[in-house]
Amino acid sequence: MATETEVGELLRRRGWRTAFTVADRVNAWAALVSVIERGYGDDIYEYINDLYCRNWLYEAWLLLDEHLVQLWTPRIKALDDRFEAATVDDDGQALDRFHSRSDPGLWWWRRHPRILTGDLGRSLRSAGAIGTDPGTA
Repeated sequence: MATETEVGELLRRRGWRTAFTVADRVNAWAALVSVIERGYGDDIYEYINDLYCRNWLYEAWLLLDEHLVQLWTPRIKALDDRFEAATVDDDGQALDRFHSRSDPGLWWWRRHPRILTGDLGRSLRSAGAIGTDPGTA
């Protein structure tokens, strides 16, 4: 297994825009989850881009030293649980209209925010997503 620096560099060579650290991506995941809990109002393409922080963690976990995995897993699990609570599982039907993902391990792509607001809400509703609208609650 590899160190965090080695994994960041390896993933950068595989196409990620920079050699991220686990802390970078965990912080990005935490920020995204917090925004989703309040109502993500940016557009669908920004949302798709933001979800990729979780993809990086998924890819890194397959490569990282076991000690780092054990150290960070509780934090990521807590964020994953919050994401699940703030989203609806529609087996990816709404997001697939905009960005298809076939890997079954990428479960976050099969969910959409429960609170549908702003540009993202309009796009997802047009794709058949059902959720709450804070403007009508």
